[in-house]
Amino acid sequence: MQLSVIILNYNVRYFLEQCVLSVQEALSVIDGEIIVVDNNSDDDSCQMIKNRFPEVKLIQNKENYGFPKGNNIGVQQAKGKYICILNPDTVVAEDTFSKILVFAERQTNPGIIGCKLIDGTGNFLPESKRGVPTPWVAFTKIFGLYKIFPNLKLFNQYYAQHLRDNQTGKVDILVGAFMVMQRELYLETGGFDEDCFMYADDIDLSYSVLQKQKSNYYFHETSVIHYKGESTIKDEKYMKRFQEAMEFFYQKHFRKSIFFSVFIKIGILFFSFIKMFQGKPKANLLPESYIFLSLNKI
Repeated sequence: MQLSVIILNYNVRYFLEQCVLSVQEALSVIDGEIIVVDNNSDDDSCQMIKNRFPEVKLIQNKENYGFPKGNNIGVQQAKGKYICILNPDTVVAEDTFSKILVFAERQTNPGIIGCKLIDGTGNFLPESKRGVPTPWVAFTKIFGLYKIFPNLKLFNQYYAQHLRDNQTGKVDILVGAFMVMQRELYLETGGFDEDCFMYADDIDLSYSVLQKQKSNYYFHETSVIHYKGESTIKDEKYMKRFQEAMEFFYQKHFRKSIFFSVFIKIGILFFSFIKMFQGKPKANLLPESYIFLSLNKI
């Protein structure tokens, strides 16, 4: 089997249905399978899958295991040479998988392959291609230096601006809303780190693949619509999980950088203060430093 598409769902029945329909169409010329992992949704997502898509493999978790573990469960059941980690709030193009698999087979040392993500209005999503959030890259993003100096490479590494939106090439970090890679490589890296509930997971996996001396690629010749934010759990624990996810990635990969840790905490406090000053409800605070994390659920 060529490809297993893993779709982790949580209470987004309508988007899940549209996603599966698009994936079915894209797999029509490919030997592939669709695996939907449901993280204990309380809507009728599972019943919809059973009724409308009986050929889809449905895994019903008894609790919400989070993004990393939920996807790992799906990959364990996958049979394809390649896997695609796909958000339920996406719609893939008819040629998405066929083009990316051809591209992957041509590479000598492929890691993760991502593609052009666009929002519901057709706008390019810059998180489609990113750089490693080192202290300097983080600094340029947090304080908007990439906007002040748009033509200077020194300040434009976060969104991998060495590549244009319509230019395929190597990048460091790809977004978890759409990731294609060999299943064997996924298992070799350990998959998504289950110590992180969500948000830093795709950065961590992308970085782990780089450490295996593999090359990650942004592929511009196909696009996927990503309705950002539809599958985010926006409850009272939202900000706490967000901050914990940032600390997880920094401590795991940049333990020796005291500046990095201090800088991030200052950034969180600074932008949280700005949001409060602007009169926004505390429960909805989303500090600018959030950009360090995967936007796959936002």
